[in-house]
Amino acid sequence: MNIQELSKKYAQYVVDMRREFHMNPEISMHEERTARRIAEELKKMGIPCKSIAGTGVLGIIKGNHEGKTIALRADIDALEITEKNDVEYKSQTDGVMHACGHDCHAAMLLGAAAILNEIKDEIKGTVKLMFQPGEEVAQGAKKMIEEGALDGVDEVFGMHVMGHLPAGKIAIGEGARMASADSFKITVKGIGGHGSMPNLAVDALLAASAIVMNLQSIASREVSPMDTVVVSVGKLISGTRFNIIADEAVMEGTTRCFSYEVRDKLPEMMKRIAESTAATYRAKAELEYNLLTAPTINNKESTVRAEKSIEKIMSRDAVIEMPKMAGAEDFSEYLEKVPGTFALVGTANEAKNTCYANHHPNFDVDEDMLHCGSALYAQYAADYLNEAEN
Repeated sequence: MNIQELSKKYAQYVVDMRREFHMNPEISMHEERTARRIAEELKKMGIPCKSIAGTGVLGIIKGNHEGKTIALRADIDALEITEKNDVEYKSQTDGVMHACGHDCHAAMLLGAAAILNEIKDEIKGTVKLMFQPGEEVAQGAKKMIEEGALDGVDEVFGMHVMGHLPAGKIAIGEGARMASADSFKITVKGIGGHGSMPNLAVDALLAASAIVMNLQSIASREVSPMDTVVVSVGKLISGTRFNIIADEAVMEGTTRCFSYEVRDKLPEMMKRIAESTAATYRAKAELEYNLLTAPTINNKESTVRAEKSIEKIMSRDAVIEMPKMAGAEDFSEYLEKVPGTFALVGTANEAKNTCYANHHPNFDVDEDMLHCGSALYAQYAADYLNEAEN
């Protein structure tokens, strides 16, 4: 089978689907039209599919030989951004845009579905096609898993187009590649009073300010210098008037790290620091910690396989090292359950004005890379299934 050549056969189809999705973006967990169109396309190919996770789609391709099961994942949601590109496929939905490339992912996986369906007689095992909603709100992957998307799955593979990586290159790397992204809220309670008599009050704002500073000691004094951790307070609200001691302060923020172990310890560290710091100022503090997205940690064997798959569809020179990124990706939820890896497809091309970063209102991609994405999905699946010991 020559998957690279087959991908060229479906190249225009993938571009057309990407542009259709791009013109009709839908926000997280509301991807009704997108899901409907994906299901229609799969059914046209004769691939059975079903609705999952509300607005997700799960397709199944069974090879003619028994074997293992691999899941291929594409996220499908858009962002609340007003597009500034002047192109024929510009978003037709006010204030919503595929500024992160999930339109590309959905189209590339449809292209891979067409390729794999055409060569299923040569495949040993089963391919699950996971079109996932709600990546941008860190809800979709968890719901897919809760509803059985990973049942029976032995391996998982995904990818993401990236506006800051050059077209013609695909980045891959083993180990921790993307950070966790969790959120927190700390409420500080004091006793209000007149600004001229602070001794008769308990200043919640003062205590909160001290907590903001003391939280930074987690990175400098409680986590190994060999690990990376970020604790950022992005919002602090307190007080009602210039001469009134605040009786309450509420802060919100995010944490980032690249380790399951560090992530597990952060809530306890933050709770201890918040409560003890508040007590120093005679106030009380309460922590609300929300686990959103785990770190993306690529399996070594899966990553080596992906490198070889990229070489087959492109070249050895097309493979570059995937940099560690503090951004998060809920593909990590799958990697916590089964082995797999996650790749980045470069789409930056100055000649085509596609060098804007993801989430920018001018974000666009070099569409010549889309059939390479389809080929990689298909090549990785075929390589895994046909090389696996069944």
